[in-house]
Amino acid sequence: MSDVVLSTLTNHQFRLASRPVGLPTRDNWSATTEAVAEPEDGGVVLQTLALSLDPAMRGWMNEARSYIPPVGIGEVMRAGGVGRVIASKSPHFAVGDRVSAGFGVQQYLRLGAAEFKRNGLVKIDLRMGSLTQWLNVLGMPGMTGYFGLMDVGQPQAGETLVVSGAAGAVGQTVGQVAKIKGCRVVGIAGGKAKCDWVVKELGFDACIDYKAGPAVVREGLKEHCPKGVDIYFDNVGGEILDTVLARINRKARIIICGAISQYNATTAVAGPKNYLSLLVNRARMEGIVVFDYADRYHLAVLEMAGYLKDGRMKSKEDIVEGIEHFPEALLKLFNGENFGKLVLQVAGD
Repeated sequence: MSDVVLSTLTNHQFRLASRPVGLPTRDNWSATTEAVAEPEDGGVVLQTLALSLDPAMRGWMNEARSYIPPVGIGEVMRAGGVGRVIASKSPHFAVGDRVSAGFGVQQYLRLGAAEFKRNGLVKIDLRMGSLTQWLNVLGMPGMTGYFGLMDVGQPQAGETLVVSGAAGAVGQTVGQVAKIKGCRVVGIAGGKAKCDWVVKELGFDACIDYKAGPAVVREGLKEHCPKGVDIYFDNVGGEILDTVLARINRKARIIICGAISQYNATTAVAGPKNYLSLLVNRARMEGIVVFDYADRYHLAVLEMAGYLKDGRMKSKEDIVEGIEHFPEALLKLFNGENFGKLVLQVAGD
């Protein structure tokens, strides 16, 4: 059944036209259109309402071996999102259902039944959180932060946790969950407004503004982590990672989630200089790829939806309206313009 005439719809898309060197430009994209077809037997057609813009998207544009195949030239750019079912021949989905899926940067998505699992198509319950919260705390960034912290970081009450990118999508989840679990939490973020927000609104114990000068992170860690760092959740890599490694405690855990400072580098990326601190402190550094935890997402969603409901967690989104603004909106991630989880609103709900 369908509540719209699909043949009257045009699907606007952004496809990868070329692989960027450094920051992506509009020339790396081709804007295309195609007709929207009826669903096959057992399938659905979805309308995109909002897309998650994430630093990982930059890595997916490179032709390099990684945890997931790169986006092919000419393919619709990969992106997670939320939307609604507008046509269904599936017994599992009804017209009007709100869903989460790998929509791609486009207005509509047609999926056959065999593609549901691979695409991550699931219903979402708006009683647990808003559409944009399903892209943030209850979505992939929230799952990344939760499982990276809980499974890799293994926080214990009384420990000190430092998280970089503290005002971003993953960072805000990590810090808030760590506080709930009884940790002292110190954020690292860019700019006074972001630092003030994570302390005053999210309840972090302190936040270091890395933009205030080259020595600020080192001095800030001395001031705010006088007993050293037990857990470091790294979203930025580079010099900040090196600086934190110099302050870790014995048996510290370093979670490598991302290295946004390196994603657009045009020269070879140098590894951490202070890595021998791992040896001296018998510490552990481990990467987190959120897709490894897909079969447990529902458990984290239930827990964090409870925190949202009782006020122990907050969820801040930075929303850009209009799919036509995708190329410029994506760049906000890499110049520090976004304040909170970056979301591209494609249509109203």
